[in-house]
Amino acid sequence: MLAYRHAFHAGNHADVLKHLVLDQVLRYMTAKDKPFRYIDTHAGAGGYLLKGAQAQKKAEYREGINRLWSRPDLPEPVAQYVELVQRFNLPEAAPGEPAPVLEKGMTPPLALYPGSPSIARMHLRPGDSMRLFELHPSDARTLAAHFGGRHVQVINEDGFAGLKGQIPPSPRRGLVLMDPSYELVGDYGKVVATLRDAVTRFAEGVYLLWYPQVNRIEAAQLPKRLMALSPKGWLHVRLTVNKPDAQGFGLSGSGMFIINPPFTLHATLAAVMPYLVEQLAQYEDASFLIEEQPA
Repeated sequence: MLAYRHAFHAGNHADVLKHLVLDQVLRYMTAKDKPFRYIDTHAGAGGYLLKGAQAQKKAEYREGINRLWSRPDLPEPVAQYVELVQRFNLPEAAPGEPAPVLEKGMTPPLALYPGSPSIARMHLRPGDSMRLFELHPSDARTLAAHFGGRHVQVINEDGFAGLKGQIPPSPRRGLVLMDPSYELVGDYGKVVATLRDAVTRFAEGVYLLWYPQVNRIEAAQLPKRLMALSPKGWLHVRLTVNKPDAQGFGLSGSGMFIINPPFTLHATLAAVMPYLVEQLAQYEDASFLIEEQPA
């Protein structure tokens, strides 16, 4: 079981995989001139203080982003992701002053970790839009305080139910990230039902689904259930860094299932996953998996 609030897990190995994939998909989406909508069904607080009480409870970031933070040998896609996190750690500009710039070779102290909405905001252009769902009232208030503007909506509702009202977007180009905590076993079924409805309404959308690698039959079965409902192409990547504890519990790794992935994504992940296994492994049998069905 995972803690519902993401602050407990911010910056861990699962965030590294999730945000590396999200970063690469966003780069592909913004390479085209046509605007799109980014929809986050479980947005969290948008950013996390790694020295805070929740993040420090298990300090999971130490075995995640911290292992990559100052390495000089990062493959380019990993370096691009780490640079985004480094930019998030720069001090905020004073009113009327230009935003700080991450100078070449500059590595700020690791104190903050961006949530998925912050990763997305660093990519989105003036014509793009964001819809951020968050059910926890405190996290929703934090989101609303930091994410505003004409093209951004923060919605304090259940993202599973709320997605239906957001697709298809106008124009018909969109990226959906779905990463519930899976604290409740029913979340696995909700993921499948929500995505089945979504791809029926908006088959051409790009859907990113994160899931934990835990000792539950529902987690093991989830990728195959998603393969069965994908109308076109899909890609599945999984990173295993640890083994369950003596009772069979714990987060061994995580996976990302992408419906309608960029055609470049498989080659990118095939090149960087061996590096991530090497750097993030917590036991000798750490591994990765990539499988796909092209469109």
